[in-house]
Parts: sequence; C-alpha cells; structure tokens
Amino acid sequence: VQLMESGGGVVQAGGSLRLSCAASGSIFSITSMSWYRQAPGKQRELVASITRGGSTDYSDSVKGRFTISRDNAKNAVNLQMNSLKPEDTAVYYCGLSQLIQSLKYTYWGQGTQVTVSS
Repeated sequence: VQLMESGGGVVQAGGSLRLSCAASGSIFSITSMSWYRQAPGKQRELVASITRGGSTDYSDSVKGRFTISRDNAKNAVNLQMNSLKPEDTAVYYCGLSQLIQSLKYTYWGQGTQVTVSS
C-alpha cells in the first residue's frame, strides 16, 4: 500500500491549508484513515481519524478548526485546516488501517511539512 500526501506548505497564522492523501496498491478492507503529526522534539500524535462508516475523531487541540473527510471510492482522505496556529507546525502523516484475514495492518505516508508563521 502506498500513501501519497499533498497540500503542505507555509501559511501565516489564521490561514488555511488543505491536505490530501491518496492510497493505492493492495487495498482490501479499509477500517479507518487518519492524519497524525510530529513536531520537532515531540512524539507523533493523532490529529484526526475517520472510519469507513464516516465516524470521526479529533485531537482536542484541533477540534472546531480542522475537518477530516474521505472519499471511499478513491481511497482518499482530506484534512481541511482552518485558523492555523504556529503550534500546528509539524510534519503531517497520512495513515491507513485495514483488515487482512482478521489482522490489522497500518500504513504510513512519507509526510508533508506544514509551517505556520506568527
């Protein structure tokens, strides 16, 4: 499975960015897709996730500002980020989890840099 992220960049505080992630390869039964981020010197943390059925979960730090959505037909997930803050600066990673013969597998993209200037 390959995950290709796009949409990162540099934006001023208060601005918006939209991240996209497209999955390809041996995809059988996706259970969820997600966005994680990792800032320098910090652990990778969950930003948002969405199940195949559309249930979403957000980190408290992004609730009300970020929106995750997915296109099941295209095996794609998007992250609309509004009201960005300098503390949102990080490398953002797309993740995909699927079940293969009842075993859960998780795959990661290479990441896209988001930099929010103050």
